[in-house]
Amino acid sequence: MAWTLDQLNAATPAQALEALDGVYEHSPWIAEQALTQRPFRSLAHLKHALAHAVRTASTEAQLGLIRAHPELAGNAMVAKSLTAESTNEQSKAGLTQCTPEEFARIQQLNADYNARFGFPFILAVRGPRGTGLPRNEIIETFARRLNNHPEFELAEALRNIHRIAEIRLDDKFGYVPELGNLTWDAHEELAKYSDPGFSEKGQLTVTYLTEAHRACAERIEFWMKNSCGFDEVTIDAVGNVVGRYHPASPGARYLMTGSHYDTVRNAGKYDGRLGIFVPMACVRALHQAGKRLPFGIEVIAFAEEEGQRYKATFLGSGALIGHFNPAWLDQEDADGVTMRAAMQHAGLCIDDIAKLQRDPAQYLGFIEVHIEQGPVLNELDLPLGVVTSINGGVRFVGEMIGTASHAGTTPMDRRRDAAVAVAELALYIEQRAAQDGDSVGTIGLLNVPGGSINVVPGRCQFSLDLRAPTDPQRDALVRDVLDHLGQIAARRGLRYTLEESMRAAAAPSAPALQHQWERAVDHLGVPVFRMPSGAGHDAMKLHEIMPQAMLFVRGENSGISHNPLESTTNNDMQLAVDAFTQVLHQLAEEQQP
Repeated sequence: MAWTLDQLNAATPAQALEALDGVYEHSPWIAEQALTQRPFRSLAHLKHALAHAVRTASTEAQLGLIRAHPELAGNAMVAKSLTAESTNEQSKAGLTQCTPEEFARIQQLNADYNARFGFPFILAVRGPRGTGLPRNEIIETFARRLNNHPEFELAEALRNIHRIAEIRLDDKFGYVPELGNLTWDAHEELAKYSDPGFSEKGQLTVTYLTEAHRACAERIEFWMKNSCGFDEVTIDAVGNVVGRYHPASPGARYLMTGSHYDTVRNAGKYDGRLGIFVPMACVRALHQAGKRLPFGIEVIAFAEEEGQRYKATFLGSGALIGHFNPAWLDQEDADGVTMRAAMQHAGLCIDDIAKLQRDPAQYLGFIEVHIEQGPVLNELDLPLGVVTSINGGVRFVGEMIGTASHAGTTPMDRRRDAAVAVAELALYIEQRAAQDGDSVGTIGLLNVPGGSINVVPGRCQFSLDLRAPTDPQRDALVRDVLDHLGQIAARRGLRYTLEESMRAAAAPSAPALQHQWERAVDHLGVPVFRMPSGAGHDAMKLHEIMPQAMLFVRGENSGISHNPLESTTNNDMQLAVDAFTQVLHQLAEEQQP
């Protein structure tokens, strides 16, 4: 019989410890420490308490926990001496049915991994959906993680142990993240559509108004109409899919939400799309319950955010604030197809674009759910983060110009080395950004045109990307970096060119909406963690005309994004749905007369 939280909170220490037996392999000390935090407000609260006990333990205790786990498809499995929990997990992943070749490969990987790290390889083989990973994915992950730094791999092992424990707790408490599963499955379904040249390789790429892009729009439109119960669903003049769930009373304002469904090239499945499917799941639940709120809900799947096919980033959300530039229509993609022709081929009415501009007086504001796209939540063992601001940024492209000369005959004190000067600037940026704590700076492009192994570089082309949570902080960073650039060039006898290519204002979260997210996260029993967003989002466009605030969801694989390894779990998706639902309830209470 499944346990309940009430039973766990009321149990004696011995009974509670017995209830949590087997959640963490052969390590009762974790449950002992976590149980001192009773009463638990939610299952998520219990999970965090357990993870926190491990996080604050000594390295020796953490290593002991890792070493308490059996090898994958190892001797314990062959000897049938695994715990019941491990037997179930390895069976669900099909490791008990390995072919002789797969078994031999895993045995070799086990040996290599132990030799490198000194502890067994840990992987939550039931995976992000909880139903089991394919054997080939397990083997590929095993081989990939062999290349990790030992400190990173120690942390990755612990993160996988927490995922194992989460699934085991769900089993013990009979908990099924139903809307999390629904949301996870929707991502898998939409990821079947990919552009030519990428789909054949099993890679996800969906760029503006390709056949795959239009298929995604049609699928989202179908789900909104037939599965979620939206009252109005349209594909607008730029390709946004717009679903409206009416308020209880006509004439009431709407809450706008959503994110983008286009992707970068060879992308992950969750960037943008998570912010579409989470509110769709919430509307679905409202519709099935026959419930209306004092305000309406407008969910928008933005057609374009990434700027991959045309140089028109944030085209989808920009159109809603009147920022569609007609000159974009004459841009050509790599195949010479203009945006105008692509829109006409997709059946979009270009003349209606100007009509898309929203009146902010008709909205409560804009909220967005997004995968974090970074390692912070993952490293802190936190499923959710409340965004305080979307960083403002400035980008430059430049060239350092010195003198190309013979690498063997030019003395070190007489060189005019353009590449070394840019390298010095990169080191300064690293140090200067770190002074602020949350500023970031990057030289992502560094190229020596016509370079040769035996020539001192006379030219070096480079880029600058400087970001910070507020415009004054960003501007101070830019000022210091440009001053230092001038000093480097003067000291080394070089000259340079520099052109500003992009400037975006920071988008601080509206305090009232940010507070709604904070209240919702706290209601779930999860610690409230506040953080800035280093990446740009559709919310920063809507910020120009209405209040906005965002919620981040933890990513797996150290939070990597814009990468096929981008991932999150059904449990974290469920928490995002629950937090969004709670925000809806809070706003509804405030709207009551």
